Amino acid sequence: MSNYDYIIVGAGICGCSVAYELSNHTKNILLIDKNSDVALGASGAAGAFLSPLLGKPNPFKDLVTTSLKYSTQFYQKQFSSYITTCGTTRIPKNAIEQEKFESYTDYMDFGFEKDNDGYFFKIGSVVDSYGICKSMTENIQTNFNYEVKSLEYKDNLWIVNREFKTKNIILTTGYETKLLDQFYLNIRAVWGRRIDILTSTQVPYNYHKECSVSKSTKKDDKFLVSIGATHHREKKDVEDIEHNHQELLQKASGIIQLENIEIVKDYYGARASSVDYFPIVGELIDGEATIEEFPYLKNGTNVESKRFTRFQNLFILNGVGGRGFVLSPYLAKQLVSYMIDSVPIDENITVDRLFKREVRKIK
Repeated sequence: MSNYDYIIVGAGICGCSVAYELSNHTKNILLIDKNSDVALGASGAAGAFLSPLLGKPNPFKDLVTTSLKYSTQFYQKQFSSYITTCGTTRIPKNAIEQEKFESYTDYMDFGFEKDNDGYFFKIGSVVDSYGICKSMTENIQTNFNYEVKSLEYKDNLWIVNREFKTKNIILTTGYETKLLDQFYLNIRAVWGRRIDILTSTQVPYNYHKECSVSKSTKKDDKFLVSIGATHHREKKDVEDIEHNHQELLQKASGIIQLENIEIVKDYYGARASSVDYFPIVGELIDGEATIEEFPYLKNGTNVESKRFTRFQNLFILNGVGGRGFVLSPYLAKQLVSYMIDSVPIDENITVDRLFKREVRKIK
């Protein structure tokens, strides 16, 4: 039975980011995914745009701003060939949103210019989702087309499918959380679709309105452009390919007039979002054992998080929603700092806030 220091389950941008960070501390890592390669789920379907979150100050906006600064520099330094920093124009959808945008100008975290279309942010970027994930894991041992069906903790080690042993497990499985049946891990799937098109229209930089349109790249005598993404709660809705294609093209036409369009590639996947939209990071709580010890948690009585019963060396990074390529490198850095050096994680993103909220709903 093979032994590892760390096994990461899920090879999207979250799992690949964690693998990359851990590789600075050990080479004894195994990255597992049920698909045949990295970034074949939501990460591969993502437009992978990096742009600011607009709004008045609040904890989530602060997290996105911090992550955007970190991740943009990280990609530029470590994977410069896979990031295009060309700027992004954010366009209000309607008059109401225009008023909101104008009210946010005093709270912009990044330099911007106002133009006829909207607000241009120089920091706006787009990354090659597959290229980034592949490069992050080029020195990591992987096992693809491998589905994890069982996790067992025995003799201070985790056993995966009775085949691999590891000191630590990190779950980066996106919307699929069946491996750990914990009531507080309420992850919602938001299905989206992206298309790559060839067009005779050159697009000078990224745009975002009701969808995102990427800066074009020259391909033979045309230009390659990515358009994404639709948002559906049910998988069946995103599987209506023709309707989704038309929806994306219609939304893109409200941004820029694209001529002589040919759809060349189509992607779809489910983004994982928590109930409060914050990501989920840290060591997992054993909900049943904690409630057994502190039954009065169900009545709203406060108990310090450090007293909760945890699954030993079982960690999670999940719930990054539609900002996975903005959030994941920064969050992976936080998680690995916690695992290696016990650096505290911001309470806004730990599993603890979800547990405390959900346990009060138990009758």
